[in-house]
Amino acid sequence: MKTRRQQESDAQRIKRKLYAQGVTLKQWALDHNYPVTEVYKVVNGERKGLYGRAHQIAKDLGMWDGAK
Repeated sequence: MKTRRQQESDAQRIKRKLYAQGVTLKQWALDHNYPVTEVYKVVNGERKGLYGRAHQIAKDLGMWDGAK
């Protein structure tokens, strides 16, 4: 399981990556048909993304090793 510090660095990395593409988290969520609030919770570490939709969001954002 990732530590709080690793989660924060993941959040920053994801936000930087999307910002470089000119996309907000909200727009990314809408483009991928995910609830905006759930995407924010996954990115900010409130949802661990171990299973279910939160896991799929984390994989799609590239937060899990081996995510495509």
